[in-house]
Amino acid sequence: MLRVCVFGSGGWGTALAQLCAVRGYRVVQWVRESEVLESINEQNLNSLFLPDVPLSPGIVATRDEREALDGADLVLLVTPSQFMREVVLRIRYLLPAEAPIVCCSKGIEKESLELMSEILTGELPGKYHPYLTYLSGPSFAKEVAEGKPANVTVAGQSEDVRKRVQEWMGGSSFRIYTSSDVVGVQVGGAVKNVLAIAVGACDAMGFGLNAQASLITRGLAEITRLAVAKGANPLTLSGHAGIGDLVLTCTGSLSRNRRVGYVLGSGQSLESIVGSMKMVAEGVETAHSVSHLAKKLNVSMPISEQVALVLHHGKQLKLAATELMERPLREELDENEKDPIP
Repeated sequence: MLRVCVFGSGGWGTALAQLCAVRGYRVVQWVRESEVLESINEQNLNSLFLPDVPLSPGIVATRDEREALDGADLVLLVTPSQFMREVVLRIRYLLPAEAPIVCCSKGIEKESLELMSEILTGELPGKYHPYLTYLSGPSFAKEVAEGKPANVTVAGQSEDVRKRVQEWMGGSSFRIYTSSDVVGVQVGGAVKNVLAIAVGACDAMGFGLNAQASLITRGLAEITRLAVAKGANPLTLSGHAGIGDLVLTCTGSLSRNRRVGYVLGSGQSLESIVGSMKMVAEGVETAHSVSHLAKKLNVSMPISEQVALVLHHGKQLKLAATELMERPLREELDENEKDPIP
């Protein structure tokens, strides 16, 4: 029986714990909140972050990092991206040798502008690097926990390791494709959250379905430009970790980031929106990171830039929308555009 450690107590971490437990694995889930610990161990339920899904009794929760990682054959890192470095620094000498490590978090660190792979390779000893993989794709936590079909991608430098993850985590309801494009898979998973905020706001402001489709289309162009600037294969963004995750997050009713944009477009303040949410909407902080990373790499990302200005600099939504529509005209496939960034 495989022993799986899931590091994270949110909805996505719990869904992946359920996925593994249903496969018959022994699952130990590290959690931060005492109420989540009690809820999982006593009621087989994550009442705080995934309250509508009964959990397998094969999931055991703990707040002890050593207990969670002891003897693990597979480690899933599912903490919010802005806390990934903190968590890795706490557990880097507790990680089991030669066990695949699957990073399931999507984001770009605010201060360093680093992807999760850059944080992990920077903070973990070299012996762990061949075992690092990154999971992304269109996969709402609730649906995965309920066993509904989903297709995702796992990327890693080692073909053997990513195939192991594919075999161990994959199944009839959770189909996993593999990729060697670590950067492309991560950039797609991070930036789509920012664009979902834009699409949600667009919907709330009554701009219509045409405008939402255009935001998704041009948003994909932005993701691809940034990914390529970071060394990715542009074809990766035509797959599950790119257009697949982008469409789901921008249009799905379970999307936290789309919900943030919608409520923002309805007139509420960002502070009140974030304060009312139990789980993190990664796109809020990632918007800041994407904006600064785009400037650093000299990549034009006008939609992402406007989202960052609205969220973090008080820009009015209608003005942001007007400036996007009034940008200089160009060829659609001109990927060398270099508009001045406001």
